[in-house]
Amino acid sequence: MSGHFDPGLQPERTELAWRRTALALAVGSLVALRLLPAVLGHVAWIAPGIAGLVASGVLWLAARRRYAGVSAATSTGGDRVPLPDGRLPLALAVVATGAAAVGVVVVAAVALG
Repeated sequence: MSGHFDPGLQPERTELAWRRTALALAVGSLVALRLLPAVLGHVAWIAPGIAGLVASGVLWLAARRRYAGVSAATSTGGDRVPLPDGRLPLALAVVATGAAAVGVVVVAAVALG
């Protein structure tokens, strides 16, 4: 098979979806940087906000690299270049679950204390 089965549209849509996810993570981190100092104090707010911004940057770069891999695999028909594995979705799921757990602990600590 020569050329793309879908001339670049599916890999580009997927990359755009990953970029929106990275952007949402960055915006959520900036909101955390803005709102958490009033709740947690000025020292404790740095870690979640900075960690989220770093994670969004890493996610953005990983999505770009994943797009390049998918594009290369589909342009060759998938015979010579393997498709990317599921590490990126797994990493995002782990980060999101960890952030949710931290959020639950913060809300519980504020509500109880």
